[in-house]
Amino acid sequence: MTDLLRPQDLTKVHQEAELAKAKKAMDFAKHEEDEKQSLREIFMSREIHPEAKTRINAAVRRAAEQGFRQVLVIEFPATYCNDNGRCINNLESDWQLSLEGFAKRAHDYFLKELKPLGFKMTAQVLDYPGGKPGRVGMFLGW
Repeated sequence: MTDLLRPQDLTKVHQEAELAKAKKAMDFAKHEEDEKQSLREIFMSREIHPEAKTRINAAVRRAAEQGFRQVLVIEFPATYCNDNGRCINNLESDWQLSLEGFAKRAHDYFLKELKPLGFKMTAQVLDYPGGKPGRVGMFLGW
């Protein structure tokens, strides 16, 4: 014979279900944070690809054939900048000083290889989730 559940048993069932939901949400949030940290570490340690010149030539040629005067060459979260994208968002002339990791190496490559050829580099905040700078795009122009 099965006993009927009492109200205090139902309260316990509810608390256990809520605890399981909370644990699942915390596990998911930790996994997401670990993934973000991993992506950041990869971005910060990434180097310029050995075939960069070939890839750049192909990208700017395709863009020019389509009538464009610039191409998006790199995109990353504003939090990867040492000021969270503030200089770029405010169009400050020394915005490149806020770059870190791969973005800094990409800009250094631009200065060494592309600027002497007449190319230009600009950066801008691409979106504002929650009213804060979200993604930054760096553009190569001619």
